[in-house]
Amino acid sequence: MNIGEVSEATGVSQRMIRHYEKIGLIPRLDRRDSGYRIYGDHDVHRLRFIAKARDLGFPVAEIRALLGLWQDRNRSSAEVKALALARAAELGRKAAALKAMRKTLLDLADQCQGDHRPDCPIIERLAE
Repeated sequence: MNIGEVSEATGVSQRMIRHYEKIGLIPRLDRRDSGYRIYGDHDVHRLRFIAKARDLGFPVAEIRALLGLWQDRNRSSAEVKALALARAAELGRKAAALKAMRKTLLDLADQCQGDHRPDCPIIERLAE
């Protein structure tokens, strides 16, 4: 398969496929005489794994660890669970921070008259 076909099959952009190859999440691939990369089913499966991990919020370093665990049939599921729980906790912290930011913005918007006058508590708060 060529990179366009792999991109379509995985939902991963061609740019990101090249990036993942550059940073070592996918191995450097053989090239045809024309210079095009040659992708196989294993590469498609690996890219789908990476895409799903990214969708769940895992950063590159943790995806690298997950890939290593995926390939290690002697792994302990406890290691995988620990990574997932740590990521879930981090997402919980981020969700709480986003909720607090949203509340602050809504409170400020409620205080703003939104009329022709220049007085605005939103601007005043940002300027503090």
